[in-house]
Amino acid sequence: MPTTLPVTLEQPTRARLVSAGNTAPERGLTVALRYASADPLAISLVFPAEATLTGTEVIWAFARSLLDEGLRTPAGAGDVHVWPCGRSRTIVELHAPGGLAVVQFGTSPLRRFLRRTYALVASGDEDLTDQVHRTLRAFFGPDGGRVAG
Repeated sequence: MPTTLPVTLEQPTRARLVSAGNTAPERGLTVALRYASADPLAISLVFPAEATLTGTEVIWAFARSLLDEGLRTPAGAGDVHVWPCGRSRTIVELHAPGGLAVVQFGTSPLRRFLRRTYALVASGDEDLTDQVHRTLRAFFGPDGGRVAG
């Protein structure tokens, strides 16, 4: 059942940066998993400033369904790919103009996070009305692009 007030879930999760465009050694880091009921189709990975090449926090947002599918079978096209790596690990591959990052997560924390998101907004119950209105306002302004006449 969708909530009436926006809710944001955030879960810090240990990960391993396996590759960052061959410019950094493999290392552990904490990535925040984020889900907002106001944007019910997306999840975000929030990388802390100290883990990025730019020295600023980086947020990658992509379809919640992509993460769900990628826990079971290779999934993704374009900038984000997700696939299982054995029974207990999941790989997320992120492509950007500045390079490539390959991040390895434990599968259990990702599954736990997804269960929490689906408990908040079940698959198929995503109400996109507010999201559509926000997008239209961003493109056309607060009056929705109406012409006075």
